[in-house]
Amino acid sequence: MLAPVDLLADIDRLIEQVTSDSHQQIEHWRARWTIRPELQDSVENLAAYLALRRHDLRSLQPQLMALGLSSLGRLESRVFPTLNAVRSALAAMCGTHHGSCHAADDYFAGALRLEVRTRELFGPAKPGRQVALLVTCPTEAATDPSFMGNLVTRGVEAIRINCAHDGPDAWMRMLEHVHAAEADAGYHMQVFMDLAGPKIRTGNVKANHRVKRVFPGDRLAMVPPGEIDRPVPSDVAFTFECTLAEAVAQARTDQRIIIDDGKIIARISAIYNGTLIAVVERCNDEGVKLKPEKGVNFPDSDLEISALTSKDREDLAFIAAHANGVEFSFVQSADDVLLLQDALQQLRPDDWNSLWLVLKIETALAVRNLPEILVCAAARQPVAIMIARGDLAIEIGFARLAEMQEEILWIAEAAQVPVIWATQVLEQLVKEGMPNRGELTDAAMSARAECVMLNKGPYLLEAIDVLSHLLERMEDHMHKKTP
Repeated sequence: MLAPVDLLADIDRLIEQVTSDSHQQIEHWRARWTIRPELQDSVENLAAYLALRRHDLRSLQPQLMALGLSSLGRLESRVFPTLNAVRSALAAMCGTHHGSCHAADDYFAGALRLEVRTRELFGPAKPGRQVALLVTCPTEAATDPSFMGNLVTRGVEAIRINCAHDGPDAWMRMLEHVHAAEADAGYHMQVFMDLAGPKIRTGNVKANHRVKRVFPGDRLAMVPPGEIDRPVPSDVAFTFECTLAEAVAQARTDQRIIIDDGKIIARISAIYNGTLIAVVERCNDEGVKLKPEKGVNFPDSDLEISALTSKDREDLAFIAAHANGVEFSFVQSADDVLLLQDALQQLRPDDWNSLWLVLKIETALAVRNLPEILVCAAARQPVAIMIARGDLAIEIGFARLAEMQEEILWIAEAAQVPVIWATQVLEQLVKEGMPNRGELTDAAMSARAECVMLNKGPYLLEAIDVLSHLLERMEDHMHKKTP
């Protein structure tokens, strides 16, 4: 064990390095974007957190703990206040500290900023439940006024309308039902609308040898849309179209193709005149049917695809006129953010930046670029993060999903922006009426986020009741308790 005087020297060096590195990071961001004054403190804390994370603190942490000091393991929202508090305590142990301790207001200022932004986004917290609820609207919400009334009765803070489904007429009826339910109850729900984004799917499918299922070891040919009859090598079992030609053009050999939420995993072995030949590495041993309209992911390919489709731009006009915020699918870079914000500015030139921007993190590239995406977006308008765990699991692998959830939660807390824990929460309960043990544990862990999203299903209302009660109980035991 090091003596306090040696630990003090280590902390001094750490503070000096973090200060220098974070200043460089901040200047890099400021050179690119004009940051709103109300975001300055959060940006500085995020830069300090990123600088700190470049250092391995594991040998230092147990020695600080042995002295009754912070291990520096829970400082996401308050990097320098924590470092300075530890330094002051060590200096006092060494008899060299003559100043006053930092005020508690400074120490908890970051957590307070996060709380304020959460309340601005979702409204006042419910008694006993700080975590907000976000509910995805089914098609029936356009024809059944009681749906919104049931959400209001249960204290749901926000609804989500997915622009990949239904259309403007149905969306407008949903909003009319929202406003009617709000008027009856004297209660407000936020409205978020989700851009569909450039979702990549299978198009037409052709079996080349009268086979009906895909098996491990089979060779598949992926072709651009409209090219199902392209000639392919004789040993190719199936040819299928990819709905996005750019994906076919940009993918490379040895990269994976994941089809139908992981039911088929193949690796590109060759490229012939724009046709991708892939060998199936994993699927059910009994075979899997390759069907049209199934999702396709390229987890190893950094695809350069516009995050805004022509449909998104049409839908954005409706969103800008009627919603409180837009959920941005397939955002992967700061340039994507600027593209969306410029489109919003054209639609609402006077107050476009009063709309909330929810950044859906659903690809490996988005995770890698998350700090820049966050700062770029929040520099001009209020933001939140949605951990889109379904697509993210396909992109990075289920084994790494839990790890990436933690990374995203930490970075968001360091930036002091709200997080929405989304996709497959209590999915079996929502769909079948009975939860399993694993998803109850997952739902309990969601209490570390500021909001939890439930998807549509026949038992949605029962799931809302279970989740609300679960979150109330968990808040007695934990508050952002992370390693």
